Amino acid sequence: MLCIRGIVLPEREERVFLIDGGVLRAGGPPGGLSGRDVEMVVDGGWLLPGLVDVHTHPGTTDPRVPFDEGMLRRQLTEHRDAGVLAVRTPGTARRMPGWVTDDPELPRVTSAGRWLATPGRFIPGFGRDVSEAELVRAAVEEATASSGWCKVIGDWAADEPALPLPLLTSVVEAVHAAGGKVAVHCQTAEGTRNAVLAGADSLEHGMHLDPALLDRMAARGTAFVPTLSVFAAGMDRMRAREPGVRRDLWLAGWDGMLDNVRAAHEAGVTVLAGTDSFPCGTVAGEMEWLVRAGLPAHAALGAASWTARAWLGLPGLVDGAPADLVAYATDPTEDPAVLNHPSRIVLRGRVVR
Repeated sequence: MLCIRGIVLPEREERVFLIDGGVLRAGGPPGGLSGRDVEMVVDGGWLLPGLVDVHTHPGTTDPRVPFDEGMLRRQLTEHRDAGVLAVRTPGTARRMPGWVTDDPELPRVTSAGRWLATPGRFIPGFGRDVSEAELVRAAVEEATASSGWCKVIGDWAADEPALPLPLLTSVVEAVHAAGGKVAVHCQTAEGTRNAVLAGADSLEHGMHLDPALLDRMAARGTAFVPTLSVFAAGMDRMRAREPGVRRDLWLAGWDGMLDNVRAAHEAGVTVLAGTDSFPCGTVAGEMEWLVRAGLPAHAALGAASWTARAWLGLPGLVDGAPADLVAYATDPTEDPAVLNHPSRIVLRGRVVR
């Protein structure tokens, strides 16, 4: 039987757990067990219930490259080896294969099925192309065939119309009636506004988000996944382009994003960490960008760990929870760089590092 001891975040309390059949049991070894029956795998340090990337697309890195199950496994393993023990995939080129859920070596995956794109609003053939008349039915199908989520492309080109608000509202209502949730890709002012007004469960990117909508998002529980690190990586390349409507709108959106992320947190919106980039396993970098945006380190780490887990319906480090945890030598809220150097990773009760 395995035993762990350390300071648990976010509570900042020292706790001792046994790992019994992949489940955490609070307290030390019972009296009937000797030291030879118990292996101490973590003895001190700081314990997190696993990092989380809520916006990642393993399985393909390029629209010209077909979805590849071998790549999917490798990229999910990259997440795991970085201490990312749960991911949400808001849109993939194919529905997530069943073996992903059953594989004890891989992070827990919440899938949103295939991207749902209406004409002119995505890369043709990369997701599931549907007409506007088919969108509501397709959204319910993807949500019920996946982990309960679907992903809708709410806008695409910066100077072209977003998905109409009445249609997006109908999608959200139908998916909610089926017990599912809706993630919306939005990078334009119109697309982001429509996603909020339609009652989407999460805004993916949320560029050009109107701060006047933040109170509405907080009241309805709409999460904000700004994917700052992927925008930051493309900023210099975009600035080097010739001036034009799309370039200028993109840069204007980026220039306001950090302020919007801070304002969203201050308004009580759930801000979460998602990378939308490669290599996989880099959510620690997204946390650093959330700190740059003005989130307190504790909140930014929560966005990449316990807050994201709770949002996905996963427990933290409590009695009876799945034994998923990452240990660090120092407090990651004081030293975020330590997130890149976990001292121990335990997934489903098994030590993987």
